[in-house]
Amino acid sequence: MSHIKDIGDDFLSLFLPRLCLGCRAHLVRGEDVLCMECLLSMARTDFHLRRDNMLEQSFWGRCHVERAAAFSVYNRGSRIRKLIHSLKYDGRKEIGKMLGELYGSTLAGSGFMEGIEMIVPVPLSAERQRQRGFNQSECFAQGLSASCRVPVRNDILLRTGRSESQTRRGRYERWENVEGLFTVRKPSEITGKHLLVADDVITTGSTMEACVNALLEAGGERISVVALAAAQKLTL
Repeated sequence: MSHIKDIGDDFLSLFLPRLCLGCRAHLVRGEDVLCMECLLSMARTDFHLRRDNMLEQSFWGRCHVERAAAFSVYNRGSRIRKLIHSLKYDGRKEIGKMLGELYGSTLAGSGFMEGIEMIVPVPLSAERQRQRGFNQSECFAQGLSASCRVPVRNDILLRTGRSESQTRRGRYERWENVEGLFTVRKPSEITGKHLLVADDVITTGSTMEACVNALLEAGGERISVVALAAAQKLTL
């Protein structure tokens, strides 16, 4: 039956070619969403293999993060930036889920996920959620969950408003911009637990800092963080 399905897929690809979302090349059998060349060319951080890595260090003195990891490096010319843009603004939810599954397998195999009891995606504001129709961080979290077998809880963190752009803001201004932006809806369900907060991209770290502090104040015992990408200045 699989052989027949492969023939059918090959026949359909003649009329409805599947294109890589990274470079628009034709995908071949066994490739999904991205071609192998795009996957191999993305700059990986390997933070999951290193304690006290640069991403973890970026939170020192701001909030207590148990572990921190990011799949790739986010900069102006990076493939991951183009993919995250397509995920968020073109509605290509499969990008988040596929990369989440891929990175989830890596994290599970490295021991990074050991002891983590739930994955909490960074929420959007209610207005942005309505406009977009989905939360890109939740797509990523669902992919992680599929590989790591850790449940996703999108009913824990609530975003109470919209923050302004963090560009050109100083450290204190960034903190003021997100202070009190998140609240925990079911604190009894996170008491004493190790949570993994998942976001699409960490740029200044201020949004993640606000999430981590809200969860710790509500009773979370340990908080780790993960993202599809982290800004280059946080990974050097």
